[in-house]
Amino acid sequence: MKQIKILGPGCHRCKQLAASTEEAADGLGIEYQIEKVTDITRFADYGVMMTPGLVVDGKVKSQGKVPTVDQIKAMLG
Repeated sequence: MKQIKILGPGCHRCKQLAASTEEAADGLGIEYQIEKVTDITRFADYGVMMTPGLVVDGKVKSQGKVPTVDQIKAMLG
């Protein structure tokens, strides 16, 4: 099961990243769990300085932008 974290304060782009990530994971048919991390102090634990951030299985895959669904699929695969 993929452990996915969306790092961000809850802004529009953070919500967009969460929705796109869910769409990508569902499209791949993988099992996953998404956690939305809104505590700014935890962003630094991952070295993320710009939100939104996408963390998959403990590794930062994206930060400061909202990748396309296809780009996220590649990150999850």
